[in-house]
Amino acid sequence: MSTSAAQQPSPQLFFQTVNGHQRTEALKAAIELEVFTAIGEGNTTAAQIAKRCQTSEKGMRVLCDFLTIMGMLTKQGDQYAPTLDSATFLDKRSPAYLGGAVEFMCSPLLTDAAKNMTEAVRKGGTALENEGTVEAENPVWVKFARGMAPIMALPAQMIAKLIDPGADRKLKILDIAAGHGLFGIAFATQNRQAEVTAVDWKSVLELAKGNAQKAGVSDRYSTIEGSAFDVDFGAGYDLVLLTNFLHHFDPPTNETLLRKVRAALVDDGRAVTLDFVPNEDRVTPPEAAGFSMQMLIGTPGGDAYTFPELERMFANAGFSRSTVHALPPTFQQVVISEK
Repeated sequence: MSTSAAQQPSPQLFFQTVNGHQRTEALKAAIELEVFTAIGEGNTTAAQIAKRCQTSEKGMRVLCDFLTIMGMLTKQGDQYAPTLDSATFLDKRSPAYLGGAVEFMCSPLLTDAAKNMTEAVRKGGTALENEGTVEAENPVWVKFARGMAPIMALPAQMIAKLIDPGADRKLKILDIAAGHGLFGIAFATQNRQAEVTAVDWKSVLELAKGNAQKAGVSDRYSTIEGSAFDVDFGAGYDLVLLTNFLHHFDPPTNETLLRKVRAALVDDGRAVTLDFVPNEDRVTPPEAAGFSMQMLIGTPGGDAYTFPELERMFANAGFSRSTVHALPPTFQQVVISEK
């Protein structure tokens, strides 16, 4: 019996994957050289782009062809053009520019974690020293706060509208691991009666306070310096924001924090979690499910938790009910937990 060509084994995926680091480095090079910005300005041939970016014509031609193969550019004849995604996120003139995120996402701490994946799989947690990315006052979080702010601006605004649609009542909000501060700031910008207290390391909070000042809400924005596990939150909060945080820790550690969060809430208060929430098959959707690997290599006990797992943690901490809400077009979800 003959086997069709479509059923024959192929080494294509192996070679694409084992050379995957070239895709990362090509994108980094294009961002560093401002290739997407140059094309957006009207430089469309390799010669024109090379002149604008001060590179060799051959080097730019090879890079732009590779970016086209990757799906980051299109090519007709000798003319290159941006895709919708690259024009939106990789042209420095765009308000949604994400190029700055490379400093965090390709930082040595994260790339070294990936290089030690074999040992992380053996251990069931990061092979990095000093607890990886959750090390106290790790400077990588300043890079995170600076680089990831543009991609978090839209989800922050969406969450504020989801949780406080009327924006017509006084709110006392605690923003845990605030980072760039955009989630708390979104509530304060939308609702003039909202007051935000941000918790994070001192160096990170300096950046958050700067963002609050730019947004014109610094008079309603205060901070608590230190670890969320150690500092005194105070009490009387209507909302506690837990954005991109719980995935760093194992369930018992999270439940300890969540009991502390619950105690800080008013009787009808809510905890609002933004996270990568995979389906129960743990392989879909790929962006959320794949985040488990980032947590395996970068943290001692973190994971991308399914909604039932998150629901169980909140219930064990004393919360009465949790619901999950999609947040398109992002690939994260919001979990609202009632005290």
